[in-house]
Amino acid sequence: MQKIFETLIDSYVDNKVGIAENFLNESLAANLKDNLYLLYAQEAMKNAGTGNEELILQNKLIRSDKIYWLDRNHNDLFENEFLDLIEQFVIYLNATCYTGITGFEFHYAMYEAGSFYSRHFDRFRNDDSRQFSLITYLNSDWIYGHGGELCIYHEAGHQQLVAPNNGKSVFFKSNELEHEVLLTHEPRMSITGWLKR
Repeated sequence: MQKIFETLIDSYVDNKVGIAENFLNESLAANLKDNLYLLYAQEAMKNAGTGNEELILQNKLIRSDKIYWLDRNHNDLFENEFLDLIEQFVIYLNATCYTGITGFEFHYAMYEAGSFYSRHFDRFRNDDSRQFSLITYLNSDWIYGHGGELCIYHEAGHQQLVAPNNGKSVFFKSNELEHEVLLTHEPRMSITGWLKR
């Protein structure tokens, strides 16, 4: 995994957006996708909002995905394997880049066809604990016409489009780059979260 971690970090240093194509292996990605589908079928996923617990707003004109938070208390083998991977990445990131990350939070995200998330920053106005955003995709056989790209707005004025391909992870500072999820024409799945201190 060290090589993949280095790819994620090096591409972040080069472009303020780290991308690693195979952050998840195919087996773990498939099992996490099955988990997400089951949660969705059981109606366990809830409409996402904007803001944090102190100030949360649900507005489908801004954001229309459904989410379910990962938690070790679920005792799910594949969730825990994913969280173990994140812990390994945090240890490597702290050791090589002195970031001081002390925790993290992640949720499954399901964007149904017709869903999107408008342009935004990931850090709350009343809470600066989120340092880095990390998104990992669970979409096999994704093609250009499906939509749902992550659109990242760089300071220089150009836009970077990232296709949500299976196993790929995207990594950036939570307070630096505005971004949005473009309208998706097919169900679009990910695990999205934040490294915190």
